[in-house]
Amino acid sequence: MKYTKNEAKTYARETMHGIWAAALNPFDNNLELDEVGLRSNIRHWIDDLEIQGLFIAGKQGEFWSMSLDERKRNMTIAVEECGDKAGTIMSISDQNVDTVLDLGRHAQECGADYVVVHAPMLSFCHDRDEVLYSYYKHLCDRLDIGIAMWSHPDSGYLMEPETCARIADLPNIMAIKYSVPREMYARLTQMVGDKILVSTSAEDDWLDNIEELGWQLYLCSSPPYQLQTKNDRRMHEYTQLAFAGDFAAARRVRDSLQPVRDAIRNTKPGGKPTAHGKHWQELLGQVGGRVRHPMLELTEAEKAATRAAFETCGLQL
Repeated sequence: MKYTKNEAKTYARETMHGIWAAALNPFDNNLELDEVGLRSNIRHWIDDLEIQGLFIAGKQGEFWSMSLDERKRNMTIAVEECGDKAGTIMSISDQNVDTVLDLGRHAQECGADYVVVHAPMLSFCHDRDEVLYSYYKHLCDRLDIGIAMWSHPDSGYLMEPETCARIADLPNIMAIKYSVPREMYARLTQMVGDKILVSTSAEDDWLDNIEELGWQLYLCSSPPYQLQTKNDRRMHEYTQLAFAGDFAAARRVRDSLQPVRDAIRNTKPGGKPTAHGKHWQELLGQVGGRVRHPMLELTEAEKAATRAAFETCGLQL
């Protein structure tokens, strides 16, 4: 550990900055984790795209389809490849709290910087504030590593800003990935001030959130390595312009990426987001690979439509 539990908030504010991406996991034709392909992707993301941190073994990485040993191996590989060149935040999310703690201890031992824990499914539970506070406190009491909250509609509910602000007082809660309407994350940002880092995965809003909410962290999804190439790093460029205070120039660069965003959105089948993301990676020269059940693969027609949109979207390879 690079910090003590009580230093987690300060350490995160000093080190979690800029663009952090959520990694898709490449699976080979036998549906085994493609470790060589994963390492190659990570090197490209860090060395060529200058992505500053990686979110590992999350929903983008199909964690639900992976064994406990695979998830731990996924974390270890990421730490080895990132070294001191990029940060890591490991998803240890699971409905079983003992699994969460087991993964959290592995993250601490293998040298991860932080972990993130998805809000649990709470069947039949409508008054959730005390339940969620108790859940995150249970984890904080047993882990020393910095813990980020994670609220998304996939839980069946959204954590209220007031609940998040209460949990933010726990010593090693240092951030939240808050996949909620903008009004909610703007309100939480005002409530917690500098106590924890607030972020969301919507790339479209990233520039506005730097300018209007003073955010320093994009945490995180796949756009950082799907909207960019080694020779076309416009997300990195507009982020740096925004941090420098040149918002007019940043908006021009951001807006120039709209054809790329449209190409991705207009060809992504509603039931196949992961397979589409991996195919887009392959078009970019990255390692995509197969998806595991219950996710579905693209048809040849869907691949052809995606390829046609990719070739006219304006990304420079």
